[in-house]
Amino acid sequence: MMQEKRGMLKVWNMWLIFVTFGLCIFGTFLTRSGVVSSVHAFAQSSIGNWFVGFLALIFATCAFFYVKNRTHLRSEHKLESIVSRESSFLFNNLLFVMFCFTVLWGTLFPILSEWVQGTKVTVGPPFFNKVAIPVALLLLLLTAVGPLLAWRKTSTESIKRNFMWPAIGAVAVGILMMIFGVRPWADVSYFFALMAAMLAVLVALTVVSEFVRGARVISGHTRQNLLASMVHLCHRNTRRYGGYIVHFGVAVVIIGFLGSAFNLDQEKEMGYGDKMQIGPYTLVCRSYTQEDKPNYGSEWAIIDVFRNGKQIDTMYPERRFYKASQQTQTMPQIHPTVKEDFLLVKDLYLVYEGINQDTGRPIIKAHLNPMVPWIWAGWMLMVFGTIIALVPNAVPVRLTAPARVQAAPVGAD
Repeated sequence: MMQEKRGMLKVWNMWLIFVTFGLCIFGTFLTRSGVVSSVHAFAQSSIGNWFVGFLALIFATCAFFYVKNRTHLRSEHKLESIVSRESSFLFNNLLFVMFCFTVLWGTLFPILSEWVQGTKVTVGPPFFNKVAIPVALLLLLLTAVGPLLAWRKTSTESIKRNFMWPAIGAVAVGILMMIFGVRPWADVSYFFALMAAMLAVLVALTVVSEFVRGARVISGHTRQNLLASMVHLCHRNTRRYGGYIVHFGVAVVIIGFLGSAFNLDQEKEMGYGDKMQIGPYTLVCRSYTQEDKPNYGSEWAIIDVFRNGKQIDTMYPERRFYKASQQTQTMPQIHPTVKEDFLLVKDLYLVYEGINQDTGRPIIKAHLNPMVPWIWAGWMLMVFGTIIALVPNAVPVRLTAPARVQAAPVGAD
């Protein structure tokens, strides 16, 4: 869009394309060569040397065509203001590149540490979270702010007009969350959850305000109701408003993600009639057994789920041992609590961990993960917005002005 609208970032775009293709091949090299020990590195072979040669060929080819066309790729304009749509695109790009570098660095760190120290050192989720979560929050902020900024320069009055009510709504949500028990000063995960919720609401409200603002203009000209005007608005500029729907979907996904700060986990050995409490749910083991089939052997339990003394479901967590591959696989059971908690929908997972060899009783692990269905809803909105953006714009209706009729001179026949 920067290149299309303003003739800027041409070199940046080309090198992003070059590097993206190179990283795809590099990722294949990692999984095929056995350089990195990972569940994703599923093969070890001498083909890695061929990939290294191919990567060198890719870089040489990209560099050659860049040098050959560098004069054609010069920018036609310069960044005129920090508060502009151009700057939001630039910051967005830099944050995504930082994301990419973080994942690449964490992936290659065992190799680099072995080269430097002689021993492989792996990094876990805490390393990625320290960088990824703050960067994701900044990206979410740009998702709200960027599309509403003007090209070249945005006035202070425009910023106030576009963001005042969405910002008030986001702050109100943050205050309500703290009133209902979220203590951001007590746990850093609560702090990130609070910030994610406020920014997601900011994104959602800015998208809604853009639809309402445009629909009012359409409604004033066509006398249609607001909903019909929104459909008309989308049809006139599918690329822009389809993008807004995608942004709204991103906000919904983030709301689903922030529920992970409130996950609950319980693990217990359960015999006949034993109970386990997790959140508002009581799990009662009705029975457990073993079964042998031609392809696999299985161990499973029958667990009744109660809430407020009323049975709402029966779940059958299972663990299988496949004879041919000599592999064990758990078959978790999931109960979505749509009927009990419509807005704060929780997913109750039950996993059959195994059998205590001393007592012969199964070990059941329960997870209560709030707001997971919001992630699926946001994903569907993102797909829908993408489809809308791919639909061609409606052809504008061209009205032919009527011929001007000249008045006859006074006294003419």
